[in-house]
Amino acid sequence: MQLEVLNKQGKKTGRTVELPEDIFGIEPNDHVIYLAVKQYLAAQRQGTHKVKTRAEVKGASRKLHRQKGTGGSRKGNIRNPLYKGGGTIFGPKPHEYDIKLNRKVKDLAKMSALSHKAKDKAIVIVEDINLDAPKTSGFAAILGKLKVADKKTLFVMPEYDDNMYLSFRNIPKVNGILLSDINTYDLVNADVLVLTEAAAKIFSEPDQEA
Repeated sequence: MQLEVLNKQGKKTGRTVELPEDIFGIEPNDHVIYLAVKQYLAAQRQGTHKVKTRAEVKGASRKLHRQKGTGGSRKGNIRNPLYKGGGTIFGPKPHEYDIKLNRKVKDLAKMSALSHKAKDKAIVIVEDINLDAPKTSGFAAILGKLKVADKKTLFVMPEYDDNMYLSFRNIPKVNGILLSDINTYDLVNADVLVLTEAAAKIFSEPDQEA
């Protein structure tokens, strides 16, 4: 599929970029998108939750009173989980939530998400932006000219640019990412995908995968 390249004023430059059909034109598989998003969100969980068992709480280990003859129930020590301040039964322990996905499944999920964006006409290609200094208002003005200022935008760059990063990091609805770090969750979470011209051309290079 061919897309027009826009300049920073939102006007057509007369140039186009060919996005490969085997990445942007496949039949999307929604289930693998779900799996990839599930894996991403699970990996964000720290898993550091922890409670103390009866072996770990503070308290004497002596038996509270003799077994028989008191008229009351049998009791062990004060660390019994049934008592206030006692240990917790079957409480959470530190563990990882990450789940494994095969590389081909993750690649298919990214291509499916990109194909959804292409079908929804939610991909914008802008000429390469070079900023002499960080300027949030200037970058916000460019997004306004591209008519994406009011949308959740995923801005994709081919390589890290400090001036660019400092310019968009304070804009609430903009998430900037390197092309090499693109992931299914960020694609699904965005309303529109904005690619710089250099980033878009990488997709057309031989042996390039999403």
